[in-house]
Amino acid sequence: MFLAIRKGDFWMKYSKKIGVPAFVSEEYEEKMNKYCLLIPVINEGERIKNELLRAKNAGIMKIIDVIICDGNSTDGSVDSALLRSLHVNTLLVKKDEGKQGAQFRMGIWWAMKRGYKGIVTIDGNNKDSIEDVPKFISKLEDGYDYIQGSRFIKGGKAINTPISRLLAVKLIHAPVISITAKHPFTDTTNAYRAYSMKYLEHIKVCPLREVFVSYELLAFLSVRATQLGMKAIEIPVCRTYPKGEKMPTKISPIKGNWKLFTILFSNLFGKYAP
Repeated sequence: MFLAIRKGDFWMKYSKKIGVPAFVSEEYEEKMNKYCLLIPVINEGERIKNELLRAKNAGIMKIIDVIICDGNSTDGSVDSALLRSLHVNTLLVKKDEGKQGAQFRMGIWWAMKRGYKGIVTIDGNNKDSIEDVPKFISKLEDGYDYIQGSRFIKGGKAINTPISRLLAVKLIHAPVISITAKHPFTDTTNAYRAYSMKYLEHIKVCPLREVFVSYELLAFLSVRATQLGMKAIEIPVCRTYPKGEKMPTKISPIKGNWKLFTILFSNLFGKYAP
């Protein structure tokens, strides 16, 4: 582990450990709030900038610590000066193997290390209503362990959703996740959610495992809370796909969707249980 200070920021280099990839942290502020918002990104360009600007304008940074979990972007989208100006709390940069699952493991370890009481997660491509973060915090305060954002329940909005995505979620993903979780969920591919630290630290959850490379962790955490009898709920959110533009996603049409399919059924048969 290496510590350095540059322009008032604390830089730490963390070597790889069991369940946590090697990464570098850049702290712009100390821990300020009870909860943190983890945003996984990689080369999101203007999308993450616009999302953070929306968050700043909505006062989100005042009520939750925003942690960027970067997959080692090369497009300048996580420039330190930009993140400081938008009141981001910390930047974590993965310097190791793995995709989204590794980024989340890095962020979860950081949240545990800092002593947060829970985390909220959201994609960094500006599709989700980041202004709804207070709703997730409220449910964490009410004692819920898993809060799933849904565009498909009353009060939620699904705007310009590609028909292929809509059918896949409603006809395949949500039914299988609901069966696995023994609890009805409607928007199971949505990464806009929250977890209590009690849930993440449960001995039968153990999220810091290297089996979680890409989307396995999201699938597992979708079902494990209710399997263990913990409190779960869906709340309405809005997800907007840009009209007339290329769909902002890291999931390739064939290989990526096949990977999601295999993860879905591996999860059904208990592959990721510790």
